[in-house]
Amino acid sequence: MPQHCQRGRATFVFLWTIVAALVLCCASPAVADDRPLPDCAVKLDAGGGFEQFRGKVLYVDFWASWCGPCLLSFPFMNDLQSAYGPRGLQVVAVDMDEKPADAAAFLAKHPVGFAVAAGPNAPCATAFGVATMPTSFLVDRNGRIRSAHAGFKPGDVDGLRAEVESLLAEKSGS
Repeated sequence: MPQHCQRGRATFVFLWTIVAALVLCCASPAVADDRPLPDCAVKLDAGGGFEQFRGKVLYVDFWASWCGPCLLSFPFMNDLQSAYGPRGLQVVAVDMDEKPADAAAFLAKHPVGFAVAAGPNAPCATAFGVATMPTSFLVDRNGRIRSAHAGFKPGDVDGLRAEVESLLAEKSGS
């Protein structure tokens, strides 16, 4: 095989590996779940932790300032809170930055209309089973995790909205 073909093939294999890694990293298939919301301490910007949201549907999102898909998810989470907050949804973004200044700088550039849990939150991420950024969890009014989503891409929006609407339609105790 000519040398230029070998280089072209190596470049193709390298690029394909990068694309495959991005697809795996950023895919967000819903994973069915049915376990209680972990009892982990988070410190929300408004004070308190998850306990203050009993009876609400929660969209809990683990994020970091360095995470590209996280940046894409913030406008979506603002829209969710605005559209569904009056019906009983609470978005909670759990910061995973090691340096609080990094999260503060991110939030200064990207204002939010939902609750943010400042770090350190590694123990809470472990309790939830977070493996990638971002990872979001939908929690029903009874405090049970109903689904988990690894990654975020704009194509996920309709499915996530449908899941939120479904949980909001359920009554507590259902």
